[in-house]
Amino acid sequence: MPARYGDLITNGSFRDAFTGWWSGDSAYVSVATPGTGLEATATTDAANLSDALVGQDNLPLRSGCHYTLTFTARASQPGTRLRAAVGLGVEPWTTTLDKTLTLGTADTCFTFAFTSGQDLPGGQLSFQFGQSTTVTVSLTEVRLTCSTAAEGFYTDLASNAAQWLAAHPDDPRAKKIEKSIVRRPGARWFTATSTDLAAYITAAAAAGHLPIITLYNIVGRDNGGQSTGGAPTAEAYRAWIDAAAAAIADRPAIVILEPDSLAQLGDLADEAARAERTALAAYAAQALGALPETVVYLDGGNATWIRPTEMAARLKAAGVQHARGFAVNVANFDAIDVCCTYARQITAELTRLGVTGKGFVVDTARNGNGAMDAAGQHVDWCNPAGRRLGVPSSIGVAGADYLLWIKYPGDSDGSCGIGQDIPAGTFSPYLAERLTDGI
Repeated sequence: MPARYGDLITNGSFRDAFTGWWSGDSAYVSVATPGTGLEATATTDAANLSDALVGQDNLPLRSGCHYTLTFTARASQPGTRLRAAVGLGVEPWTTTLDKTLTLGTADTCFTFAFTSGQDLPGGQLSFQFGQSTTVTVSLTEVRLTCSTAAEGFYTDLASNAAQWLAAHPDDPRAKKIEKSIVRRPGARWFTATSTDLAAYITAAAAAGHLPIITLYNIVGRDNGGQSTGGAPTAEAYRAWIDAAAAAIADRPAIVILEPDSLAQLGDLADEAARAERTALAAYAAQALGALPETVVYLDGGNATWIRPTEMAARLKAAGVQHARGFAVNVANFDAIDVCCTYARQITAELTRLGVTGKGFVVDTARNGNGAMDAAGQHVDWCNPAGRRLGVPSSIGVAGADYLLWIKYPGDSDGSCGIGQDIPAGTFSPYLAERLTDGI
């Protein structure tokens, strides 16, 4: 059974109403989602805790792996009992976590760590609160996450930074770069010249880790900019995507799909080129999104580039409904709060367009100092000075699915900024050290 690192819960903040959840017999429990979480009300006929319940199914748990359940809850009356259980969703209802707690009328965050005693590809989480009296339990921020290093992201042992370290072990910058960058998991980028995707996915699966990969080969890539290139024709691109899907197959992976491709649509020569790129993105989203263990994020630009209304329209046209969601701030420097605000604006616009339940990820590789310089001006996108490493790849915050190192630190944006004469994608210890020191 493959590892699945991250939040196993769908719609844990109930922003997408009751999607992904179920409730018990309507004679015993009713649910409402006012936009600030879930309000579940038990009737007086619910004499036992298990009479009134809400939950979520199809949670993949692995025997011997460690998990953490967190949630925020309150009740309409003090002294309300709530049972939180994780386990088998059918008879004999074996539980691997079973906690009964007492709620007050103020929001309280609860955290429970446990080790799964069995493989449960279809595990269940339930909250039970029958009291023989009418009571409303409010829930939000429900998360069930893998918490061991063995369930973490895959670290690319052949990243550009790792290759530099292997070739320069005695460089005075080596230990700093090893500790700050080389040991950190981030995305490996695959282009038309990459032939080792299947081997990379296989290595990650063998380690029980979740690989982060970026597919970067759209026709007219970077619109002739620093990272120009890409597939020569639409037919070649579709064949390349088919090959990538076959290489990933049924193994777990996070896929960041074609950074800048949708954000740069307006810079293409004509409507025919824009239509072709949108169609190719949609083809990739559908092909990769259909894989059983792959989560796909399309290009969502960044907060100071494309307005949320326009980006949402582009994402819908590019098939985001077939993907998990979209990625923001790839290869950029905006702070996490700025990125998450922008992304939530996009998800709100997508909902208005009829596309609900989409998530997002944020590239945090180089946003530790945000995107403003000392004078309060927004920095240029290409190797700007004064940037710093951001939060390493991890579970997300503020609505994000994940915070990820997508643009690997130290890899140049191109011959520009403080990286003159360093081609795009080339690792530079000079750039890497400046990022570790924030200068």
